[in-house]
Amino acid sequence: MAVSGWFVALLALGIVPVVAFGDALALVAWLAIVGAVGAVDLALAGSPRAVSLARELPARVRLGDTVASSLTITNRGRRGIRGIVRDAWSPSAGAAPTRARIAIPAAERRSVTTSLTPFRRGDRTASHVTIRSFGPFGLVARQATIAQPGVLRVLPAFSSRKHLPSRLARLRELDGATSVQMRGQGTEFDSLRDYVRGDDVRSIDWRATARRSDPSSGAGPRLTIRTWRPERDRRVVIVIDSGRTSAARIANEPRIDTAFESSLLLAALASRAGDRVDTVIYDRRVRGRVQGATGAELLSRMVSTMAPVQPELIEMDWAAVPDLVRSVTSQRALVVLMTSIDAPGASRGLLSVLPQLTRRHLVVVASVADPDTTSATHERRNRTEVYRAAAAERALLDTARVSAAIRQLGADVVTGSPDALPPAVADRYIALKLAGRL
Repeated sequence: MAVSGWFVALLALGIVPVVAFGDALALVAWLAIVGAVGAVDLALAGSPRAVSLARELPARVRLGDTVASSLTITNRGRRGIRGIVRDAWSPSAGAAPTRARIAIPAAERRSVTTSLTPFRRGDRTASHVTIRSFGPFGLVARQATIAQPGVLRVLPAFSSRKHLPSRLARLRELDGATSVQMRGQGTEFDSLRDYVRGDDVRSIDWRATARRSDPSSGAGPRLTIRTWRPERDRRVVIVIDSGRTSAARIANEPRIDTAFESSLLLAALASRAGDRVDTVIYDRRVRGRVQGATGAELLSRMVSTMAPVQPELIEMDWAAVPDLVRSVTSQRALVVLMTSIDAPGASRGLLSVLPQLTRRHLVVVASVADPDTTSATHERRNRTEVYRAAAAERALLDTARVSAAIRQLGADVVTGSPDALPPAVADRYIALKLAGRL
C-alpha cells in the first residue's frame, strides 16, 4: 500500500477542527473519517497484480545511441487501473522517463515507452516493474512489484570509425589503386615494367631483360624491373590488457574502452588491406577471443565480444602472453599490445616478455596518455600547481623511460590521448606497410 500527497494534505487538515473546537476528540474523529475514506479508496482501486506484461526492445545498441523500450501492460482484472508504473532499469541505462502515468480500463492494454541512452558499455538490465494503482479518490494506492527481466547489450561506440575513410585512401594509394603514384617498398611481387630514370636499380630483373633482348634489331636491351606491393594475408594479433591498469579513467573514459576503439579501427583497416586479424582480451585468463573472422563479420564479432568485458582488478600475467600469441598463430605476425606504460614498476612484466615476442614477431605497444598530465606541466602559478607540475614531469619521464626500454628490446611504441591513440595506431600500421616491414 502507498499513500499520495493528497492523503497527507487531508490528514494535515485535521488541525482545523482541533483549533476550531479545542477538543482532542475532534482530532480522533477526523482521523477516523480520513481512515475510512482511505479504506474505501483502497478497496475500490484496481489490483496491480491482475496484469500481464510484455517487453519489446532491441537486443543491442551502440554506446551513446538512444533506443526505445516498449512495455505493454494488459489489465486482466475487473476494475480499471489508474496510477503510476516504474520500469526499473539500472541507472547506467539512462532511462527516461523513469515513471509514467497509466489509465487502463478492465480487459484493455496500454503501452509505456521508455527511451534508453546508456552511458556505460556492457549488459544493461531491468529486473522488475512496479505498478501503483490508486483508487477513485487518488488518496491510497495498491502497489505491486512484478518480475519482468530485460537485457540490452551496449556495444562499444566505435567513434574512431570517422578516421577510417582517410586511412583507407592512404592504403589504396599504397596499393596503387588510385591515380596517385607512390614508390613504396613492398615484399610481394606485383608485375614487370620498363625501367625509367629514377627507379631503384636493385629492382632490375636481369633474366626478364635478357629474354626481351633482340640482337637482330640492333637496338640495346630494354631494362625490365620488378614492381612490388605490400603483402596481403599477413597476420595481425591484437592483445588487449584487461588487468587493473585498464580500469583507470583517462579523459572520463576507461583505458580499456580506448583500447577497444584502437583495436576496432586497426581491425577494420587491416581487414580491408587483406590481412587476417585475431583479437584476444586477457589478464590472467582469456576474457574474449575473436579468431577466423573476416570482413563485416570481424567487426560484428569483435564488438559483441568486447561489450560485456570489464576490467579485472588483478595484475596482468605477461608471462603467458608469448604462449597465447603462439596459440593464435605460428607465423610471423604484427602483434599489437594494448596496455599502459606509465610506471616502470608496473611495466616489468611487459619488458620481460618482449624479447620472446620480438624474436619472432613485429611488436607494437600502444598506450593511452593522459592529456591532463601534459597540461599540468605548464601551470605553475602557485605552490600547489608547482608541486603538481613536478609530479606530472616525473610521470612523463617514467613513460619516456619505459618507451625507450621497449624500443631497445625491438618493439615500437605508440602513445596518445584517448582521441588521438586510435588514428595513431592506424598510422603506424600504414607506415609499417609502406616500409615493407609488414
